[in-house]
Amino acid sequence: MRWDIFCKVIDNYGDVGVCWRLSADLASRGEQVRLWVDDARALRWMAPGGCPGVTVHPWTSPLNVGNLTGIEAGDVLIEAFGCDPDPEFIALFAGKANRAAPQNKSPNWINLEYLTAERYAQRSHGLPSPVMHGPGAGLTKYFFYPGFGTGTGGLLRETEFLTRQAAFDRDVWLKQLVARPLPESNDSTVERPVETTQIGTDDPKSKKNAIGAFGKKPERLISLFCYEPSALSDLLDQLAQAEPANTPTRLLVTAGRASSAVAGLIEHKNLQNAHWNEHGKLAVTYLPALSQNQFDELLWACDLNFVRGEDSLVRACLAGKPFVWHIYPQADNAHHIKLEAFLDALQAPAPVRFFHQIWNGLADGPLLDLDPEMWRDWQIWATQTRTALSQQTSLTERLMEFVAKTR
Repeated sequence: MRWDIFCKVIDNYGDVGVCWRLSADLASRGEQVRLWVDDARALRWMAPGGCPGVTVHPWTSPLNVGNLTGIEAGDVLIEAFGCDPDPEFIALFAGKANRAAPQNKSPNWINLEYLTAERYAQRSHGLPSPVMHGPGAGLTKYFFYPGFGTGTGGLLRETEFLTRQAAFDRDVWLKQLVARPLPESNDSTVERPVETTQIGTDDPKSKKNAIGAFGKKPERLISLFCYEPSALSDLLDQLAQAEPANTPTRLLVTAGRASSAVAGLIEHKNLQNAHWNEHGKLAVTYLPALSQNQFDELLWACDLNFVRGEDSLVRACLAGKPFVWHIYPQADNAHHIKLEAFLDALQAPAPVRFFHQIWNGLADGPLLDLDPEMWRDWQIWATQTRTALSQQTSLTERLMEFVAKTR
């Protein structure tokens, strides 16, 4: 079948990240996909090699009718996150549906919703919504809710994901990272950190290449992909002020808002107290923009992962490593309910729940110490989470089954 997936990039990369993963996974299963996106620049680094079976089309609004010349609507229309495809394409889609002979299968129109563990998602998953107005009047749109359990649309997991994960070699990955230069980027969609920084040296303003220190001594690796949580300063202090006998930590900071936040805090701390990391317990490496596969490998390699948004949360759950989710803040604090529902759904232990609450501003107080006992319990929970979710059928499989049933 041919799928048309419409995606609108709002203010982060999660929307196009989810849509690309879905597009590529469908193509790997023999489907043909057209991804219509209003801003495809992030795909330059997110999916630099493209994917056979997926074509990317510019989505201008209003949709340029010239872009539809010679195009027939696909068998399935995916409206990602209520993005409202333009009426010109809906008319094209409705025309195909109306021309379908009774013995032929009608095309499907599906609204792919945001991921949530809230109960309404299971109640609403798969419900039909008759279209009453506009060029699509008379058609039916179905709601498809990703989720963490039965009765939902499941989670995105490619057919080869578990095989790739099982074959991953952390030592090889580290050696490749040491050898790989940090390329500069002219892509304006990526906020670049000023430079790669080694902190904790005699000169607090020293700018050594932190990657060069990999492999010289045992280090605990923590990845950081976040917005600007108020607890970030506390985290840096905790890692820097660890007991001298403790294993040092290397913080691998992703490009964009996380890099800007960390660099600003470190500059401020160095100005306030040149000895705040005097024992060198914390080293920071600013990473370049990573492709989706590279981001998966980062999560597999690290001992703790801080993630944000929807796509990276799913990948962190499947990585089987301790993780902290920075949920996208909403003005009405609706994200508080969403976070608690997620922690309930995965039966997060009390310390893990409290760490999440502080990291997301739901509770006051310092972050819990990452002591060995907490680390051990956190790892057990992360392993159990990965095992349970990996045994479920994936979102793409459930989506294809749903389409076959409702056509």
